[in-house]
Amino acid sequence: MAHIAPVFVSHGAPDLAITATAAHDFLKSYGRDAKRPEAILTVSAHFETSGPVLVADPAPEMIYDFGGFDPKLRTLVYPAAGAPELAGKAFKVLDKAGFDPKLVEKRGFDHGVWVPLMLVYPDADIPIAQLSVDPNRDAAWHYAVGEALRPLTDDGVLILGSGSLTHNLQEVFTAAGLRRRDDDVPQWVDAFAGWIADRLAEGDIESILDYRSQAPFAVENHPTDEHLLPLFVALGAAGERAFGNRLHDSREFGVLAMDAYSFQVRQAA
Repeated sequence: MAHIAPVFVSHGAPDLAITATAAHDFLKSYGRDAKRPEAILTVSAHFETSGPVLVADPAPEMIYDFGGFDPKLRTLVYPAAGAPELAGKAFKVLDKAGFDPKLVEKRGFDHGVWVPLMLVYPDADIPIAQLSVDPNRDAAWHYAVGEALRPLTDDGVLILGSGSLTHNLQEVFTAAGLRRRDDDVPQWVDAFAGWIADRLAEGDIESILDYRSQAPFAVENHPTDEHLLPLFVALGAAGERAFGNRLHDSREFGVLAMDAYSFQVRQAA
């Protein structure tokens, strides 16, 4: 089977699924051009647990975990099959690595899963397993989880981290309660996104994992970590000497950086 490079995407607000933004258009085009995986292991910022949990649901239903958006979104269905066999394989490698994972029989697709995949693979014909993030663990822990999962990428499995490169929802609204325009981008958003892009391009894993201390405006962009944690899993799954190739960058509501990355291993000189 062909190796599949891990990927991180920013899924933005749920209406990304139906709104023709730059990120929406990127995800649709990316699916047409990307190597097709045998199965997908998603790591969504909206699946939070204590310790790693894998979903072995053969037929996941939809989770509409949001409010205040276009009612049409609650009629959308992404009918992809689950991937219990893949969940079992991931369980074994994480257990062997000492992470004490758990399997759950039933859990549907939250919008961190179905929003981007509805655009990338609209035929919903690739089976999907799910892995949680642990908001009480740091970047290094999630990177190590990704390292343990790396062998799956050689079996044609796409490890897809789904979060947001920046995620400060309070800043989506002005003091007057109005949403920011897409082109009203504060300097602190671009400074953070640029720092991440530079460190990933350099393969500076040590700095990336210490982003809370080193990145400019880390707290402003991520008051909490959960929406960046999937990136570290995907990065870890790429293996040693990995670097990030920025596939896309745009802004929505001014403060949501919609960057996407694929992760490859830099060949030794």
